[in-house]
Amino acid sequence: MLRELRERSRAWASAIGPELGDALLYGASALFAGLVGLFSTISLYRTWGQLAVGPYAVATLIVAVVAWRRRQRGSDRQATSRRLVGLRVLAFAIVVLGATLLPLALEISWRNDGSASSHVQPEVVVIEQAAARITKGLDPYHAAVAHDGQVTSANPGEPPYESFFPYLPLMAVFGLPSTTHVSPGLGDARIFFVLVTFGVGGLALALCRGPTEPRVRALQVLTVLPTAALPLATGGDDLPIVALLLLAMVLAQQRRPGWSGVVLGVVSAMKFTAWPLAALALFAARDAEGRRRPARMLAGMAVVAVPLTLPYLVRDPHTFWANVVLFPLGLAGIASPAASAMPGHLIVTAFPSLHRVLPIGVALVGGAFLVRHLVRHPPSNTSAVCTLTGWVLLVAILFAPATRVGYLLYPINFFVWGVLFRGTEEHETSDGALAGAAHEPGPGANIGPA
Repeated sequence: MLRELRERSRAWASAIGPELGDALLYGASALFAGLVGLFSTISLYRTWGQLAVGPYAVATLIVAVVAWRRRQRGSDRQATSRRLVGLRVLAFAIVVLGATLLPLALEISWRNDGSASSHVQPEVVVIEQAAARITKGLDPYHAAVAHDGQVTSANPGEPPYESFFPYLPLMAVFGLPSTTHVSPGLGDARIFFVLVTFGVGGLALALCRGPTEPRVRALQVLTVLPTAALPLATGGDDLPIVALLLLAMVLAQQRRPGWSGVVLGVVSAMKFTAWPLAALALFAARDAEGRRRPARMLAGMAVVAVPLTLPYLVRDPHTFWANVVLFPLGLAGIASPAASAMPGHLIVTAFPSLHRVLPIGVALVGGAFLVRHLVRHPPSNTSAVCTLTGWVLLVAILFAPATRVGYLLYPINFFVWGVLFRGTEEHETSDGALAGAAHEPGPGANIGPA
C-alpha cells in the first residue's frame, strides 16, 4: 500500500510540474503568513507574517506566470528558455530576501533599539547567556529546581525558564560572537544560525547527486518556506541542526561513514533532537565497497561528542540532567515557553496526574514498535533512515508534554530528504545499470580464434 501511495505521489508531482509546484508552495506560504500576521498571539510572529506575506504573494504570481508560459510552449522541457528558469530563480531570491533575511534584519535592529524581549525568542537569549558564562570560565548549566519548587541560581529579573540551558554544550558556540566587542546587532546569535543553515545546507545539496528537483524542494524547505523563514527570523536554533544533519546524511549516502559520523558527533553535541537520526543513521553506514560500517560511523560520533559533553555531565550530573532532559520534557516543575497546544500538552493539561506517566508510556510503546520495525524491516539506506526518523520524531513531538509546534520542521525535512535520497539512489542505480550495459560484450564478441 505504501509503495502504491508513493507511486501515485510521484505521478501527481510529475503531472503538476516544478513551476506549478512552486506556485502551490509559495501560495500556501502566503496564506500561512497572512493568517499568522492576523491571528498569532505572539507579536514577534505577527510581525513576521505581516512582512512575509507580500514576498510570498509576489513569488506566487511570478512562478504561476512561468508555469503558464511553460505550458504554452508545450511539454518539451528543452524548448524552455533560460528566461523562464531565471524567473523561477528570481522568485526564490525574492522570498529569501523578503521572508527570511529582511524580517531577521529588522528584528535584530528593533531588539537593539531597546525592545529586546519582544523581538527575540527566549532560546537566543539563553544561548547567548550560556556563551557568556563559558567565556568567564563558568558552567552554563547552573539552574535547577529545589524541593520547594524554587529555581536555584536563577538569573535576576528574568523569567525562570531563561535560567535553564536545555541544550548540549556545543550549542553555546552560536552565542560566542555576542560576547565579543562587535556591535550588539552583529553578535546576535540568529545571524550565525542563518549563516550555518545556508552555508552547510547549500554545501550538502551541492554534494548530493541525483535529480535536481528534489534538491530544489529540500532547499526551499530548509531556507525559504515558513518551516525555515519564521524560525530563522525570530530565533529558531533548530535550522542549523537540520542543515548539519543533512550534510551528515549526504556523506552517509556517499558511503563516507567516518566523516558522516564526525558531523553527527558535532550536531549531537548541540541538541538532543539530533540523536534519533544519529542513532538510526548507523543502519545506513556503509563503505565504498558497500559493506556495513556502523562502528566507523559511531567512532566518528564519539570522537567529537564525548569530549565536548562528558566534562559537563561529570561536573554536576544532577544540574546537567535537570537542564538538558527534565526541563525540555516539561518534567522540571517549571513552565516552558515551548508548550504549544499539541496532543501531549493538551492531555497533561486536562489530566495533570499523567505529566510523568505520558512520556514514559509513549517512550515504552513507541520504542517497542520501533524495535519491532527495526527487527523486521531494518532500514538499509539513507532514504529509509530519514523517513523512519521522520515518523519517530513526529510521534514524539505530538505526544511530548511540553513541545513547540515549530519542532515539526524536523519530520517535515526528514520526509523531504527521504524523497531526495530515494531519487539519488535510483539515479545512481540507473547510471550503474547503463554503465554495466555499455561494458557488456556484444553479439559475437567472443567469436575468434581460441
